[in-house]
Amino acid sequence: MQIALKKYTLQLAHTFTISRESRDEQDTMIVCLSLNGKTGYGEATSNPYYKITLEGMMAEIEAVRDQIENYDFDSPENFYEFLASLDLHKFTLCALDLAANDLYGKLKGKPLYELWGTTTEKYPMTNYTIGIDTIEKMVAKLQEKPWPLYKIKLGTPDDVAIVRELRKHTDSIFRIDANTAWTAEETIKNAPLLKELGVEFLEQPLKADDWEGMSLVKAQSVLPVIADESCIVESDVEQCGPYFHGINIKLTKCGGLTPARRMIKKGRELGLQLMVGCMTESTVGISAIAQLLPQLDYVDMDGAMLLKGDIAKGVEILENGKVIFPKLPGSGIELL
Repeated sequence: MQIALKKYTLQLAHTFTISRESRDEQDTMIVCLSLNGKTGYGEATSNPYYKITLEGMMAEIEAVRDQIENYDFDSPENFYEFLASLDLHKFTLCALDLAANDLYGKLKGKPLYELWGTTTEKYPMTNYTIGIDTIEKMVAKLQEKPWPLYKIKLGTPDDVAIVRELRKHTDSIFRIDANTAWTAEETIKNAPLLKELGVEFLEQPLKADDWEGMSLVKAQSVLPVIADESCIVESDVEQCGPYFHGINIKLTKCGGLTPARRMIKKGRELGLQLMVGCMTESTVGISAIAQLLPQLDYVDMDGAMLLKGDIAKGVEILENGKVIFPKLPGSGIELL
């Protein structure tokens, strides 16, 4: 195989704010793996919360470039086990694993979802995310992007009031993501008020390691609670089982499609609702997520929809939420 690394700075359409940060742009790394005239693409973004930089990820890959390029590639699963032995960070692993899966599908001439034995006859609709802002700007974002399903980022002193005001402007379903900003008491108190306002579920209201608080929330919340920051890698799925109704798997955090598929299998065994989420990333990462759609209950794959301009072609998400899967095999990705 041959490796090429590319870095981009993605410009966001609007300042994106969650409970712990704001940003107007997002740095991202694209890995290109080529073999027998085919090229697969993978992506991983920088992330200050997890102390991930493009320079760090690229340096990791350069340090093992010869080993990767001399690897006798036969399947993404075997390649992942080889990569895991190199002690790479999960974000770096993700970019390589996504590229390997895309390459494998292109070599086989089939989309990944088909190679995995699934079809795209039925799949969940992605939400569209509204970041924390003034009420006026949050309402303007709703009106700018009419959508059947919104994820609302919260983590302010006036969270319920924000949702109450937004509800005046749309009949769409709401999901709430507090990004660890609430306490157990706050969550239990807010849940019935938010349920009356058409909220479907709450995502990661408490700190990632607040298991005692989550035990109270699981027992008393009238809304389902989905783990995000509490569910990073494969071993977290079983730990989250008693404390959450579902899990949100992030490919970048867990290390790619290969471990994500194992997390989905484990989650199903535990009776958990399954969601895959995205970072603020390009169509490279989003197209990989889309291959998992037939296996999911929920999905948050709007990352590329939040950008001013994209760097790739792949899956296309229409205004009614329908996904157009590319004719190109693998994850269907082409760099622009």
